[in-house]
Amino acid sequence: MSDQREIIIELFGAAMKYGSGPDVLRDIDLTVQAGSFLVIVGASSAGKTTLLATIARAAAPPAGRLTLFGRDTARIDRAERARIRRRIGLVCQELRLLDHLSAAANLALPLRIAGLPAKQARPPVVELMDWLGITGLAARRPGELSAAERQLLSLGRAVIGRPDLLLADEPTSLLDGPLAHRALHLLGELNRAGTTILLATHDPALPARVRGQAMHLADGRLHPALPTLSADRVA
Repeated sequence: MSDQREIIIELFGAAMKYGSGPDVLRDIDLTVQAGSFLVIVGASSAGKTTLLATIARAAAPPAGRLTLFGRDTARIDRAERARIRRRIGLVCQELRLLDHLSAAANLALPLRIAGLPAKQARPPVVELMDWLGITGLAARRPGELSAAERQLLSLGRAVIGRPDLLLADEPTSLLDGPLAHRALHLLGELNRAGTTILLATHDPALPARVRGQAMHLADGRLHPALPTLSADRVA
């Protein structure tokens, strides 16, 4: 029986570069179906961030083609591009938290932007902070948090709106074993609830800890995943 799941991401012959420099990525072909959990493993300079940023912009790459949710990004207007972006959650390495807001306000930001009143945004914020183990930090600002706490907060902010697609760039890089376990479990629960996840990591052991597929990014191209160490799956 054929798999009729919606195609969320399609890249065809995509290439990306900065300015007049050499291609960071080249000849990228990638198809991601709805409900997938795909891990892309690569060195810190392999181009993982460039790949995720290209998808997150919902704009056509310099070369090749990008289709998101069935729409060719070269043929959509600004309003439709904005609608597509609202369906995407993004975890950046830089975290991009707002320093003038409390942890709770940072976490609530996607809900407030979507128009949810503060009173209705509070319960999911409280629930997610409790799940992440950062309940007691609600009133603190990002500058008062540890690096690990800021990464958990950034992850929570990306998932609180239950996006259709989550792009996660090194979401566990600042977390120790137990906290990384908690974060991966959260991603697994989100995926089981229907969110498609594309996660980038430098850790070759991480794919064995999630229920999904893996690919290897090297020399600007995607390759079948390298063998990984066995591990207990948490997501």
